[in-house]
Amino acid sequence: MESSAKTRKVILIIDDEPSILKLLNFILSSTYDLTIKTSGIEAIAWLEEGNDPDLIISDLMMPYFDGSLLIKNLKVSGLYRNTPVILLSGADDLAEKVDAMPFTVDSFLQKPFNPTALKASISELLTS
Repeated sequence: MESSAKTRKVILIIDDEPSILKLLNFILSSTYDLTIKTSGIEAIAWLEEGNDPDLIISDLMMPYFDGSLLIKNLKVSGLYRNTPVILLSGADDLAEKVDAMPFTVDSFLQKPFNPTALKASISELLTS
């Protein structure tokens, strides 16, 4: 590959809802390289293989290993401390949950989310 070729940013998406995954793939795949995982456990396994996404989008509420625990582990690990994170959730009290977290979340959106707002948030996080 030529050094002048622009490489696409990699986004790791973790969500257990097929409809959300389909929507995110539809909205983002033309601009970004997407890696889709359906659980926090799958995401951790992928990251442990040495993969390094430019941004992570995670559902907050998932079975077995939820988004909060996943992001806490990534931020504490040090390796992904500076990787921007966007949380998605259908929780009514999402802002309160994010404020109570012992780590920083770069952005969060309530489901159902506005695709334009999501794209704007991604763009802002990847250029800052």
